[in-house]
Amino acid sequence: MATDPTTLGQDSFQSPTNRVHPGAHESVRDGLKITRRYTEAGQDPYDTIEWASRSSRITNPDGTVVFEMNDAEIPKSWSQVATDIMISKYFRKAGVPQLDADGNQILDEDGEPLLGPEYSAKQVIDRLVDTWRHWGEQYGYFASEMDAWAFADELKYMLVHQMSAPNSPQWFNTGLNYAYGITGPSQGHFYVEPNTGELKMSEDSYSRPTPHACFIQSVEDDLVGEGGIFDLLTREARVFKYGSGTGSNFSSIRAEGEPLSGGGTSSGLMSFLKVLDRAAGAIKSGGTTRRAAKMVVVDIDHPDVEEFINWKSNEEKKVAALIAAGYSADFNGEAYATVSGQNANNTVRITGDFIDAVINDEEWHLTRRTDGSVHRTVKARDLWNQISDAAWTSADPGLQYDTTINEWHTSPQSGRINGSNPCSEYMFLDDTACNLASLNLMTFYDTASRTFDIESFKHASRLWTIVLEISVLMAQFPSAEIARRSYIFRTLGLGYANLGALLMNMGLPYDSDEGRAISGAITAIMTGESYATSAEMAREFGPFPGHAENAADMLRVIRNHRRAAYDAHREDYED
Repeated sequence: MATDPTTLGQDSFQSPTNRVHPGAHESVRDGLKITRRYTEAGQDPYDTIEWASRSSRITNPDGTVVFEMNDAEIPKSWSQVATDIMISKYFRKAGVPQLDADGNQILDEDGEPLLGPEYSAKQVIDRLVDTWRHWGEQYGYFASEMDAWAFADELKYMLVHQMSAPNSPQWFNTGLNYAYGITGPSQGHFYVEPNTGELKMSEDSYSRPTPHACFIQSVEDDLVGEGGIFDLLTREARVFKYGSGTGSNFSSIRAEGEPLSGGGTSSGLMSFLKVLDRAAGAIKSGGTTRRAAKMVVVDIDHPDVEEFINWKSNEEKKVAALIAAGYSADFNGEAYATVSGQNANNTVRITGDFIDAVINDEEWHLTRRTDGSVHRTVKARDLWNQISDAAWTSADPGLQYDTTINEWHTSPQSGRINGSNPCSEYMFLDDTACNLASLNLMTFYDTASRTFDIESFKHASRLWTIVLEISVLMAQFPSAEIARRSYIFRTLGLGYANLGALLMNMGLPYDSDEGRAISGAITAIMTGESYATSAEMAREFGPFPGHAENAADMLRVIRNHRRAAYDAHREDYED
């Protein structure tokens, strides 16, 4: 029987005892048991779908060919868009041992293995899933070898049938060393040895992959010191090179005109944001994967916030003038390349107090970063109107609701949440990272019977939570602090795709109470199953090291999630 959420007490959830981390095998109990839902033992998951030889050709708007590959092995049911993404983005283009039609390795005239690109979706999926299985087995995640193979087969089935997918850096990087022996020089990455908790620098590029897509990095008001502005530039470059994205809250940087310790005044926040924006545009994630993904966050009380709010909208005016003068309107053309602010998502971080000031038409103080004194006072509604107008003009800045975000923060004893990754789906402590996976909602919906397969969705949620956890275990990170905090907090990101298509097939408007109810129910099921899987892994291996000091807050937030699932009254929520 369900418990009335309005009567939940503080003792409704029991805090688990603290244990050592996975990899310290003396604490491991039985390991995880994996049930089969989509596959059978001894059956090749790839035999459940028809395959075809496909081509991919990517062109510029002027018709010039950017990329072309023929005779790639792709599931016949995949769309051309999915085919193009797999072949042009996710196929490794070099260093892969080439095989003949019988699966035998091809040798060159010197008797050395002939190397080249991946040519089949099977190769890509194999190197991902087999790497996850390998690391999971190595650190005792599975109850038996049969459970490990069930884990691998179920994931291969889901990937080949487009039921789910990990974030892009997994496709780019995971398994290149395990499957093909690809390596490279150390790039300044770090990891924590799971058995000992020792922080180490990575010896090469790929023995430990870089599967995380989402980073939140701190930046200090320091020009060249560790953790400062130009140190962040290097860390951002390290993230972009492997196809990932990063966000930072830059509000610690002093405003234009604030005093410097050596005399003189600061050039201001915006001057540095423009430098970092240019760097992101130049890197383009190594030139082989995608454009750099970058988030810039500034607090609503920063003295330079007005210039930040209007940055992109003012740059758009310059673009319009250049286009009127004859330059191309193409986003990749010279007009856009000439102006600044085109390589990041910009976000203003607002508080509950600011919202109240807008509602009550009050004044708002902009405060100096050096001493916290009032730099200038403006009307809150004026700032609000500038944000609205700039967003209408250029789609930036977005908003993040600082007060609400931190009310739902599961680890507040370890610090507050200041920013997010570029797409804002990951919000946590500074200098942390998250690897993501998405479940394709349409593959869990039967259009004939108009039913959503909840049990299948829960099964998939559990398996992908395990994948994400193993991905933290095996990863390397772009800074020592991110490696350390990833070991301590083990942040994961599970989501879903195709909500709009699902609601359309259900005959429900996207913007409707019914649509929001379906979305809320699916989200609650996914969240609950993911937390249950996390608790299952904590029972086997011990909770994450950062759990102990945050246990009370974590359980409070979970109780509030439970209240939300039952649509409790506002006054029934804790804190």
